[in-house]
Amino acid sequence: MKIVIASDSFKGSLSSTEVAQAATRGIKSVYPDCEVVAVNVADGGEGTVEAIVEALGGEIVTTIVSDPLGRPIQVRYGIAGEKAIIEMAAASGLPLLLPEERNPWLTSTYGTGEMIMDAIRRGCRQFLVGIGGSATNDAGTGMLQALGFKFYDFNGKEITDCRGGRLHDIADLDDSFVPKVVREAQFIVACDVDTPFCGPEGAAPVFAPQKGADAEMVNKLDIGMASFAKVIEAKYGISVVPMAGAGAAGGMGGGFRAFLNAILQRGIEMVLDAIRFDQTIQGADLIITGEGKIDFQTAKGKTAAGVLARAKKQGIPVVAIGGCVEMCDSVEQMGFAGIYPILEEKVPLEVAMRPDFAARNVEQTVKKICICHNFSVPLQAQTK
Repeated sequence: MKIVIASDSFKGSLSSTEVAQAATRGIKSVYPDCEVVAVNVADGGEGTVEAIVEALGGEIVTTIVSDPLGRPIQVRYGIAGEKAIIEMAAASGLPLLLPEERNPWLTSTYGTGEMIMDAIRRGCRQFLVGIGGSATNDAGTGMLQALGFKFYDFNGKEITDCRGGRLHDIADLDDSFVPKVVREAQFIVACDVDTPFCGPEGAAPVFAPQKGADAEMVNKLDIGMASFAKVIEAKYGISVVPMAGAGAAGGMGGGFRAFLNAILQRGIEMVLDAIRFDQTIQGADLIITGEGKIDFQTAKGKTAAGVLARAKKQGIPVVAIGGCVEMCDSVEQMGFAGIYPILEEKVPLEVAMRPDFAARNVEQTVKKICICHNFSVPLQAQTK
């Protein structure tokens, strides 16, 4: 018998590894001879670097880069062979700023570009990049500046402080200074939103308010995005305005796509491809997945949904566990063999979040699943 554990972290309580360890204990208490395969998974956000690095046998490295306001900060990212695994939030994320410091007019993605250049100097040529949790709305111009792109204002003067508030000043650009290794690098970007580059539902109106922008700033940022989009189209013949996902991370999705020919991919799909998930689950009798909260958002492409979709293609039943489960029609229709909350009764939040308490509940829940599950009735393989 083979059971695969592929759970996301229970944010604020258990890491993906800790969930797997507790689940393994639950399985072994019922089936001591079972082959248990544990893989760390994530949806492109928190835990993505660790999940991919562990699966590929890579390492975590550190370097000093600029934070969103230009201050030095130590960041971590992963390397596995020629592949770098980067979360832009490590250098350009909102949690790096105090509430009163949040200002997308001033913040820049320059530090993310510095991370990429550091990885290139270490020999990396393939990049997996998560772009969630940004503090910026600079369309990736700060990152691009760090990679060698030069931007000029309407007087032909170089703009050396690329940030959200300078987008409307950009009249031209020069990519002749970009190193050949940057041009030849391959980028896959985890992008889980369909937000366009600009307009009423674009990057600034949708995301800038949570980054510190008031209504006036949102309008100015959107004008800047629209202006910059025209510069991009004039230079490369690429229209980023209607491009799904171009508005992700304050327009960084569009910057990656237009300037670096990046592939924009759902976060969970990027992770599952990187860790060779389809090969790992071959021959499994059951897959156990999970996340801190299972609700309507689960059906929109989070970790559990990605795991389930891959398992269906091989006819493998999947059960999901969650720290909290809020059933709804979209979740019920997903096709899980079972969905189980790890809590059987209400307890104070601080108790429920305690790692030892959560781990014990994961173990007991998985034990019950193993006792109740009928492994003799395989699902029929489902394909798209």
